Amino acid sequence: MSLQTLYAQIAQQEWIEMPPGWGQGRTIYGGLAAAVMMQKAVVIINDPTKRLLSTSVTFVGPVQEGKARLTAEILREGKSVTTIEVRLWQDEAVQSILIASFGVARDSSIQVHQEMQAPDYAPPDALFQIPAQFKLPKCFDHFELRWADLNLPCSSSVRPDFEGWCRFHPDQHSDREFQLADLMAIFDIWPPGVLPMFQTLAPASSLTWTVTYVHPVQHQLHDWFKYKVITDHAADGYSTEHAYLWDVENRLIAMARQTVTVFA
Repeated sequence: MSLQTLYAQIAQQEWIEMPPGWGQGRTIYGGLAAAVMMQKAVVIINDPTKRLLSTSVTFVGPVQEGKARLTAEILREGKSVTTIEVRLWQDEAVQSILIASFGVARDSSIQVHQEMQAPDYAPPDALFQIPAQFKLPKCFDHFELRWADLNLPCSSSVRPDFEGWCRFHPDQHSDREFQLADLMAIFDIWPPGVLPMFQTLAPASSLTWTVTYVHPVQHQLHDWFKYKVITDHAADGYSTEHAYLWDVENRLIAMARQTVTVFA
């Protein structure tokens, strides 16, 4: 099932089918769960004058392939900002929650541009790609990741964090206009920043994820994006990190902060 087909289901009905081929350990890839909830929010708000400002996702429990129910409630609709909550249900239990705020552009004398500047990477084709024989989770089949920093997962590194290029894999997804829900899917594909410090493969699950949307996406699905993650703190089985996503023209598209449950 293509993402476009999945998005079309969301526009037409409350119950959808979480597709196979997106597994990540014992759950569906969290970026896909976030994407379908974001698409539900966009459909319900249905106001092109209001763009996403920020969103927060809580991954309550594991999402499985098969039937899922999406419910939405507009928490407040003001002149400038609309805030919505979307819940993903399976087995009569909430498995994921998204709260998002959409707003219209407003006149303001305050202008600050202190965002993180995009790093310089070699072209994607010149950078390392983890070989297929390493048997990554199925969700990675949908994306191409090129590592600008060879601080690879489960390499017993003495430091966290990495950076590189990413895009939807052309062999899995036809090129089309990039949608807001696609942003949620691609931004979450990189593993947690502490994963290079793991000595062996072990779970590391996103608990909460907050995304601030900076520059509206005006891209095609096969376009490349730059990614960088910075771990702020890790102890007692949890880590906190922030990450950035830029386009090929070095415009900051989005920033994220994430809390991760670490099982190593």
